[in-house]
Formats: sequence, C-alpha cells, structure tokens
Amino acid sequence: MTEATSSGGNQRLLRRFLDNEAAGGLFLIGAAALALIAANSGLAPAYDRLLHLVPGPVLSPRLGPMSVHMWINDGLMALFFLLVGLEIKRELVAGNLATARQRRLPLIAAAAGMALPALFYLAISGRGGPDLARGWAIPAATDIAFALGVLALVGKRAPASLRIFLATVAVADDLGAVAIIAFFYAGALDLAALAAAGVIFLAMIGLARRRVMRLWPYLGCAALLWYAVLLSGIHPTVAGVLAAAAIPAGAGRESPLHRLEHALSPFVAFAIIPLFGFANAGVALGGGAAWAAPLPLGIAAGLFLGKQIGIFGAIRLSVSFGIAERPAGTSWRQIYGVATLCGIGFTMSLFIGALAFPHDTALVEQAKIGTLAGSFLSALAGYALLRFAPAAPAGADPPVAFQGDISASD
Repeated sequence: MTEATSSGGNQRLLRRFLDNEAAGGLFLIGAAALALIAANSGLAPAYDRLLHLVPGPVLSPRLGPMSVHMWINDGLMALFFLLVGLEIKRELVAGNLATARQRRLPLIAAAAGMALPALFYLAISGRGGPDLARGWAIPAATDIAFALGVLALVGKRAPASLRIFLATVAVADDLGAVAIIAFFYAGALDLAALAAAGVIFLAMIGLARRRVMRLWPYLGCAALLWYAVLLSGIHPTVAGVLAAAAIPAGAGRESPLHRLEHALSPFVAFAIIPLFGFANAGVALGGGAAWAAPLPLGIAAGLFLGKQIGIFGAIRLSVSFGIAERPAGTSWRQIYGVATLCGIGFTMSLFIGALAFPHDTALVEQAKIGTLAGSFLSALAGYALLRFAPAAPAGADPPVAFQGDISASD
C-alpha cells in the first residue's frame, strides 16, 4: 500500500468518525431532553421504575443485582470506553497525536482545561464542606459527541481544521479522564481479581505480539477482562481502555483496530451514548435553591468558566511563547468559541458524578444539575461565538503538523 493510499484512508476514517460523533451528539441531545421531560412530568415514577428493573443475575456480591441503570453505566459504557481507547491509540500511533509536535498543543490545552475547572470547582464547592472535594474531577472532561454535535450546527462557518482540533483536544482530554477514573475513583481492591485482570491483559498483549489479526480472540479476552475488572473494585469501564491498548493497530483499513473501531463507532454514537444520556440526565430540576447549592454551582462554574479560561489561555500563551502554532485558517474568536464548547462535559461529567458520590443520591442529583447547567451554557455561548465569528484572514496562519490529515477538498 502506498503512503498516499494510506493517507487517503486515514482521511476518510477521520471524516467518518467526526460525522458519526457530530450526528451522535444530536441524538444525545434528544435523549437527554426526553430524560428531562420524563423526570419532570407525570412519567417520573415509570422512568424511575424502568431504570431500577433487574433483568440480569448478580455478577458481583459487592455490586449486588444488576439493574438496567447499572448495565448501561457499567456494561454498555465499557464499549464506549473501548471505542475511546481505540481512538486514542489510533491518534497516538498514526493520527493527530503521532509526533511530539502534533501532541504539544492539544495536550497542553487539555491539561489546562482539566486543571482550571477542578480549581474553580474546589473554590466554590468548598463552602459545602470537605466531603464535596471528592467531586473535583466532574467538570474536568469534555463530551466529544455533544461538542461536535453543536459544532456541526455551525456548518461551514467552522473550518475543518477547527473540527480536527476540537476532536484532538477531546481525545487528549479523554485520556486524562480515563486516568482519573482508574486512579481516583477505585473502590476497595480485590487483589485476586486484579491479578486475573493482569493475566488476561498480558494474554491479549501476547496475541498482538504473535500478530493474531482475527478479532474474536481479542473480544473474548476483553469480555473476561471486563468481568475481572468488575470484580476487582476498579470501575469496569477501565477494562475497555485496557483492551483497546492491546488490540493491534497495523497499517491499513484491515487492521484489527480499524475494523473494530469502524464496527463500534455507529453503535456507540447512535445507541450507547443516547441510552446513557437517557438513563443519567433525568433529574428533577427543582427550585432555585437546588441550583444555588455549592455542588452544582462549582460544577457549572468549572465547566463554563474553567474550561474556556484554561483552554483558551493555554493556547494563547503557547502561541505567544512559540511553543506551538494555532490551528491553520482559524481566528482567535473561533478558537475561543471552541474552548467554550469544551465546557460541554455532559457524558463524562455525569459519569464521574455518579462515581464521586456513589452512596449519596442527593449529591448525584445535584451533580447532574450542575453538569446540565454548565454544559448548556457552554453549548449556547460556544455556538454563538462560532456562528458570528469572522473567518481568519487568508494566509494568516501557516498549516500546522497535526492538521496534515486535512485535504484541499475540505
């Protein structure tokens, strides 16, 4: 396969991924809206009963009976994290994070976009007592599907380079979120189960080293790995990322990584993520007191203010000091709009909120309110900034390395 053919295949895959994520984001918005309607209407009791149905066996004595809500959050979301892991590996191996120069700006932006929201959260939520500090990571992550869905509404006013940059920052952001979940939100560990997970993971690495190209051995091991991690006390969705790390990412469209990513992408975008949104966004909105509590205020401020200040500030400083170049063909107002869109933390923020306060339903509900408020404000402000932002002057910026995947037709 020639280099040009491989590059063309990567371009098509990236465009297909972005298109799926953008369209899936619109499905997610619809599912979240349905959940809010159900939770704030006469359908609320039926909605609650549906989520607490127990259709399956007890898989872990620690977790107890697996309800519909648990199957979605602990089971189906492992497939979401598997896709996230595949995307991260592809970008690191042969995509927009493959070289140090390509990684520099997205990683700096993502790091600042996680640190500043956490500081905003801690500063505001501290008024509610030390127990709330456990939620510091709730506003730290970006929902790539939701953000790209809003960006898609802007249409051709947003240059392709802007979409690539948003996706790249969100992938780097996801990498940080996965690390946070693994290291900060693990329960009491079952060392035997953890050892079993390690053996299964090493077996998958062994399959890759032996150049096994069929998918079924990896998928079988991934299912066993999910169960072992479930028993271990680490959140089972981490198994998805570990499995992705072991799946070979050889060159071309026939690599196991490419085939699995291609198969999973529409299923995750149009089924799993909307289901997650429907199962987790349903919160009784209540009165002003619920919105003004320290927890939701801290989350909303972290998402809406911390994200845009952290990401835009990091990009501006990086460009000013010559550390990196801003994306080609974009204006500073467009960059600020994208930084604001990164405050849409919907899926990851809801997910981490449930992990942060697993035994306090009231705090989880408050975390949902803060997540919805911060994400809505970020989506509205980001869309307005991008919709009315002037285009960058022609020739204002030279192309940068991580945009090499964009063809002239874009």
